[in-house]
Amino acid sequence: MPVYQFRMSLVAFMALLIPLGGCASDLAMRRITSPEAIAAGVPQGATQHRILVATTRAPDDNPEILFSGERGDGVSFAEITVSVPPDHETGETERVSRGLPDPSRHFVATDIRPVANSNAFTQTARAGSSQDVLVFVHGYRNTFADALFRITQIVHDTGFQGTAILFSWASRGSTLDYIYDRDSATAARDALEYTLRNAARANPRRIDIMAHSMGTWVTMEALRQLKISGDPTLGGRLGDVILASPDISADVFKAQMQRYGKPRTPFFVLLSRDDRALQLSQVLAGNKPRLGAYTDDKEIAELGVVVVNLTEAGSSGINHTKFAQNPQLVALLGERLRSGEKFNPERNKLGTSLATLGVGVGTVLESTARVIVTTPQAVFQTALPQ
Repeated sequence: MPVYQFRMSLVAFMALLIPLGGCASDLAMRRITSPEAIAAGVPQGATQHRILVATTRAPDDNPEILFSGERGDGVSFAEITVSVPPDHETGETERVSRGLPDPSRHFVATDIRPVANSNAFTQTARAGSSQDVLVFVHGYRNTFADALFRITQIVHDTGFQGTAILFSWASRGSTLDYIYDRDSATAARDALEYTLRNAARANPRRIDIMAHSMGTWVTMEALRQLKISGDPTLGGRLGDVILASPDISADVFKAQMQRYGKPRTPFFVLLSRDDRALQLSQVLAGNKPRLGAYTDDKEIAELGVVVVNLTEAGSSGINHTKFAQNPQLVALLGERLRSGEKFNPERNKLGTSLATLGVGVGTVLESTARVIVTTPQAVFQTALPQ
């Protein structure tokens, strides 16, 4: 790379770091619980959710943090109950920024139980009351607390009633550790495949996967490995695969899909071309376009994918978590996860859902715009009222 081009890339990189920073207490934001929070008990009106955890993170010396950002030896398992505060707002993960978490105002883990091994993990997953499983794979710059509270928020806000599994790989939760995170994600591919197989052994009706950011890279690699092994659908149990703000090179994704083949149910790609986190990723990747900000929806859809383009649906922060922060989109995802229906672009329900989604995004993000959905068969646009 010429010196001038390198300097310009470095300037762009540093400019993109600014909105990703924060000033909250590092210890406070990494805590998932505290003795004081557990002693306080669950307040009236709070809701508790059981989350199963499979992680490649090393244990943290501080039990209030539980898992660190360093890579562990193998896969560790846990069962964690998380309390959602009574006044929770859809799309938010109410967190303490300094001091100790307060169960009346914050997400907090109220019960933590280690799970001995993969067999015990499968048995615990089987003990759930529903036949549905949701596996969430977080993205870059996520501490364990970030990931745990995000899946809890998704489960709570979507109304998902099945078994929720967090697959957490060893992200350090730091903006400057992008390359470390990328290597950790790559190292976690086999562990995610292993976790998906363990979930399938629990004999659920369906297994849905929701992955975000760099977690979509881990997910696609695990699915590619399942295809090579001859079991791309986990014995027919694989349901929806939702790739939100995917931090994958568009070229790499095309190669992954060519190996996997057109899925029996189209994968979902949620993208936004104003995603500032993916702008940073693109700079680091030699200015090669990322899937989550790709400009040709039809080209991606032809691979067997439904592309939900939220670029013109307003802006909020760095625009990297629209999938989880917009109440209407969360509700639509929840409806999809609960129904388990195959995607059918001919149904009137689709147009109604898109209209609802479009209006909601415009309202919440304080912008009038549109949502564009591109399927392997057609393109749907929903204009927001002026």
